[in-house]
Amino acid sequence: MKISIACDHGGFALKDAVKQTLKEHGCDIVDLGVDSEKTSVDYPDFAAKALAMLKKGECDRCILLCGTGIGMSICANRVSGVRGALCTEPFVAKMSRLHNDSNCLIMGARVIGAGIAREIVHIWLTTEFEGGRHKGRLEKIEDLSSKI
Repeated sequence: MKISIACDHGGFALKDAVKQTLKEHGCDIVDLGVDSEKTSVDYPDFAAKALAMLKKGECDRCILLCGTGIGMSICANRVSGVRGALCTEPFVAKMSRLHNDSNCLIMGARVIGAGIAREIVHIWLTTEFEGGRHKGRLEKIEDLSSKI
């Protein structure tokens, strides 16, 4: 599975732990930055890189990290076809895949630590979409952009 990952300075603290978990799962990782937490950057610029790859099919899923996850979550869910899930604990990660077929995992480095982040990533990678009644709901979500 090919995963793009991007963060701003606020999410940088989680990036290495997330990448380690991705490597343990045999993922092909595309790191789109940032390379340091020392310089303040604008999170939409980095989100855009990962989300563009996902939308174009250049990766299977993406992971976005910032301080709280909120900014990256707002960015992700502005893009048609992206189902971004802001996950703060493992159960939410499981349900984001099982019921919502999330293709973009979002976490906040100022909200959770590396241990929980690694557990969330593991669950998010290994949980399959349940389909069934949830598929129709996802279609309705996608239709919202053309109706409202």
